[in-house]
Amino acid sequence: MRTDTKLRPRALVRASGGPRYAVALVVDALGTGLLRPFLLLYGVMVLRLSAPATGIAMTAGIVVGLVCMPAVGRWLDRGARSSVVAASMLVRALGVALLLATPAKHVWPFATAALLLGVGNQAWPAAHAALVATVARGRERDTALAAGRALRNAGLGAGALLATACLAGGATALRAMALATGIAYLTAAALAWSVRLYAPTATPADDEAAGPLPRMRGLLAANVVYVFCLNVPEIALPLVLVTQLHASPAWPAAVFVANTVLVVTLQVPLTVLLSRFPRRTVLALAGAVLAVSYLGFLAAASLGGGWAAPAVAAVSVVCTLGEIVYAGSATALVTALAPARAMGRVLARFELSTGFGLAVSPAVITALAPHGPAALWGGLAGATMVSASVVATEQDRPATSPTGDVRPPLPQPGESRRNSSPSGSVRTLLCRVRQPFRAP
Repeated sequence: MRTDTKLRPRALVRASGGPRYAVALVVDALGTGLLRPFLLLYGVMVLRLSAPATGIAMTAGIVVGLVCMPAVGRWLDRGARSSVVAASMLVRALGVALLLATPAKHVWPFATAALLLGVGNQAWPAAHAALVATVARGRERDTALAAGRALRNAGLGAGALLATACLAGGATALRAMALATGIAYLTAAALAWSVRLYAPTATPADDEAAGPLPRMRGLLAANVVYVFCLNVPEIALPLVLVTQLHASPAWPAAVFVANTVLVVTLQVPLTVLLSRFPRRTVLALAGAVLAVSYLGFLAAASLGGGWAAPAVAAVSVVCTLGEIVYAGSATALVTALAPARAMGRVLARFELSTGFGLAVSPAVITALAPHGPAALWGGLAGATMVSASVVATEQDRPATSPTGDVRPPLPQPGESRRNSSPSGSVRTLLCRVRQPFRAP
């Protein structure tokens, strides 16, 4: 079956949830960029907490957010879509409000605020993917997911740049940024909730007839290793460039900016270009590209005469390309494998593996780095190549409807329990965006 790989902006906005939802994503990302990179500084500078206590509270928030994912998956499978997205934003707004109300030197209110922020941050990706999977089909869904990631990275980068410019104001500026973040989360939650998109729920008889859910054990295990690439620009490269190669701090900053720009500009075009190939093949290719980049870092770190830092920066472009290919194919593959009746639970399992990888990768990277470039980059390259081979060889069980058809059709307007009015665009969209499903 021929796959349409043309990039149509209007169709892309519709497939991504509509204009209001796109605005909600931008506002949410701007608010997140204002505070998320500087939450540790807020705890230390504004609340005058110790750095270890602040870090432990933030880590606990991430862990609890992961524990909540099964409940989020079940909620999604009861038909909720935009309401879950809005709830993830609203929970973070409550976390920011508690952060602003926390007195100095009080760690428990800060820990509770970090917990709420962690729950919202962990719940959002699965809720967003489920919403897009309900609206779009086939390769248009893949492109819509990629567009959402590019849009979010643009908002995060803009928010972080604005926050960096304001940091000279000290504690007062950090409080102002927290307030702006809370307002952004509330605004984004209202916009997302106004979309009012629901999905039809399956009956117990449908669940029994459809059979067991796809296990994806190999894919989930490989994903834990793949997501290390997301922390390479933020943790591994600054650690190597500054502490081992004794390069200027400007080098890791330049690498981070280049990473953000490349993701924003290339995420959608590369996803569209690679949509000619099976998703699983593309995901395995991403692992190979990442492994090659890790070996490139190993070779670059051995250079002398001032060439090491430029070489590492150049190889980081290859690593970013691997990250883009990974991000454009991983969630898309999971949504293609997941039956509609259990989209939430399957996405929740996938986000659990992603969150776990993001949580352990800083500890693994910082533990390997003191043992030399071979231990760090060689270990990452070997683990990633093994993961890529697991992805390539694992057998798919296509998601089927209770009638045996591959992927049930989109709900008609009358089948959705609480769709918005036709003027709200989402109800009409459910009828317009129809593409034949192509197996992963």
